[in-house]
Amino acid sequence: MPLILPGNVGSATAATGHNVANSVRLDGYASSTRMEATNSSAGSRQIFTFSTWLKRSSPDSTSNFQVLYSAVDSGGNERIMFEEDKLTWDFDIAGVDYSVETSGRLYRDFSAWYHIVVTKDTTQSTEANRIKMYVNGVQQTLAEIQLGFPDQNANGSINMAIEHQLFAQADGEEFGGYACETVLIDGTAYAADSFGEFDSDSGIWKPIDVSGLTFGTNGFYMNYADSSALGNDVSGNNNDYTTANLAATDQSTDTCTNNFATLNALATGLDATLSEGNLKMASGTATTRSGTASTIGLSKGKWFAEFKITQSANGIVGIAGTTQNKSATDDDDIGNYPGRTQQGYGYLSGGDVYNDSSAVTGSFASFTTDDIIGVAVDLDGDLLYFYKNGAIQNSGTGIDISGITPHSGNWFFAVGDGSGSTASTVECNFGNPITALSSAVADGNGFGAFEFTPKSGHLALCTKNLAENG
Repeated sequence: MPLILPGNVGSATAATGHNVANSVRLDGYASSTRMEATNSSAGSRQIFTFSTWLKRSSPDSTSNFQVLYSAVDSGGNERIMFEEDKLTWDFDIAGVDYSVETSGRLYRDFSAWYHIVVTKDTTQSTEANRIKMYVNGVQQTLAEIQLGFPDQNANGSINMAIEHQLFAQADGEEFGGYACETVLIDGTAYAADSFGEFDSDSGIWKPIDVSGLTFGTNGFYMNYADSSALGNDVSGNNNDYTTANLAATDQSTDTCTNNFATLNALATGLDATLSEGNLKMASGTATTRSGTASTIGLSKGKWFAEFKITQSANGIVGIAGTTQNKSATDDDDIGNYPGRTQQGYGYLSGGDVYNDSSAVTGSFASFTTDDIIGVAVDLDGDLLYFYKNGAIQNSGTGIDISGITPHSGNWFFAVGDGSGSTASTVECNFGNPITALSSAVADGNGFGAFEFTPKSGHLALCTKNLAENG
């Protein structure tokens, strides 16, 4: 199962160099999030490069693609997308379909940032050179679908003087997740090393400054730095895109150079639904309780997270020491709820903290809709603390967790539904909130944004903090 663990920080942490401050959070087909623009004039229909860093929220299905970039016209339909979790270029003209996809690899790690580059150059005499795809700096082997590679000198729809959509094509085919450093090059086929490089020490693929590239007539560069205009083009071309169903709060600091935890789409109980970049969990009313856990697991250090209750019922938040079990009959503390087994602790809306299905001795307030529950875990001192709206519970006495060894060897922040017959909804903030904050307090390292001040020494759950303290 894809996870970020303390010993695996390098795969998710960019080394020093070009820092990426912001991304855009896209809720996909759940909210029909997208960006749109109509080109005022045509550019090159034979040659382009599309590059973006992204972190996916969920797999796609056979009926719902996740489109990254598209141009649709009566004369053709050209798009770059995930189809059955493979990166795909597709061009459909007059019912004749040309399509190639990455061969063998499926991109289903929802904890990781990927760098995607797709180039088209139909002037090439060798058909395999007409479409190239790179993932994290490595050129991919492509498989032909339908008619495969485009004909030599063929014109596509991208860069026509028509409407283009970023992160969507049609309702039900939107991309869900996070994106940063999104670039279109009109008229030049750049390789991946124009956008990134391998760090000489770590070997990690990392972004470089792309502002000096030649973008071409319809090219753009979006860094998502302006929350009031997330489609702002900073290439110098002013090829801005209009946003649809995106707000200022959809700007995120979860980026390819500082990866924040989210909820794990592959570690989610049967009756749980994730949305908002996997930072919101809604449980249904099925008889089976349901929970999920963070994508980042922890074995040492001091960490803090907040959980806003947006539908009270029987929401429960805390930590869990196992990863997943989707079985409807298994009492796993993620497939069920944190605190159901010995390897978990959960603070229930009624005011009890549970471990191994039994209430822990202590004094904890009840909570309801709009309350924010803070969870601070000290894995160096083996203590767990809970907060309600900034007020520490149990008179500041931490719960001793030293006697429990988690199943996986790592603890995860966890959230769930404490009753199988009622619904609850919780928004999770590991330092990357999905709603506006009144205070926006960072941790002691200057990372993240929380409604209330984190417990002293406790940090937001992101890879820059893991690299230093994980």
